[in-house]
Amino acid sequence: MIVHSFLHQDSKTFSHLLVADPDGGKQVCAVIDPVLDFNANSGSTGTQSIDQIIAMIGAKNLQLEFIMETHAHADHLSGASYLKQSLGGKIVIGKQITQVQKIFKQIYNLDTSFRTDASQFDVLLEDGDTLTLGNITINAMAVPGHTPADLAYLATDNHKQVAFVGDTLFAPDVGTARCDFPGGDAATLFDSIQKLLSLPEDTTLYLCHDYPPNDRPACPTSSVSEQKQHNIHVKQGVTKQQFVEMREARDRTLDMPQLIIPSVQVNIAAGNLPNPEENGIRYLKLPLNAFGKNS
Repeated sequence: MIVHSFLHQDSKTFSHLLVADPDGGKQVCAVIDPVLDFNANSGSTGTQSIDQIIAMIGAKNLQLEFIMETHAHADHLSGASYLKQSLGGKIVIGKQITQVQKIFKQIYNLDTSFRTDASQFDVLLEDGDTLTLGNITINAMAVPGHTPADLAYLATDNHKQVAFVGDTLFAPDVGTARCDFPGGDAATLFDSIQKLLSLPEDTTLYLCHDYPPNDRPACPTSSVSEQKQHNIHVKQGVTKQQFVEMREARDRTLDMPQLIIPSVQVNIAAGNLPNPEENGIRYLKLPLNAFGKNS
């Protein structure tokens, strides 16, 4: 297998293109966590970033099989719908996205046309479910805590094994995901992280974000060994109680992500923007005093 990583600079998000080795036919691929550009000042969307991924898929003559979301992101709009419209493929997410949909349908007071059965997505996975991508087996690993629906994807072929971990773990010098969004839980996140850290130590972990301190270059990968030795929040020796106390205290100091309000509305709908109204314009809701504190 080959993995190409693309950094969306504005949101510090990594999207990953997973390519299977040839297996008697056309090479197939999957995209993990695609990003739609969004200008919060103007309310305008764009596709420049995701078009780079589409261009590589075209240049390599790949067939897109899966568009895989690790969770419903709160810091960027998903490009899954645009990618599917452009190249086909099935949009994949954890089955527990229904919990997230129900929570945020209430917060946004969405009308009855918004379905909370996850039917906006094509493939719903639970812990232990598998997908086949050419000669790659992809195993779904439930890693809730950041949100109830977080999945990691463990990809294995005849040569190696890698994991796409979403927001559950960041680079060792950055730490771990926050747990103060609706449905999040620090104790649950600790247990999920231990599942990831029980993988073989040389397993490459593909991260969804990097927020580099000290001006180091952004890096899309880590390893189980590096996390166990150096993660500032959850390295070996940190107890569950210590982690929960640290995580909850830290989360109380954090502002909400800049794009949480538009992002969640779009992402619980598989990256589909709201339908245009009578004037041809699409609108997103702005719930007042529903998230965080007044800073």
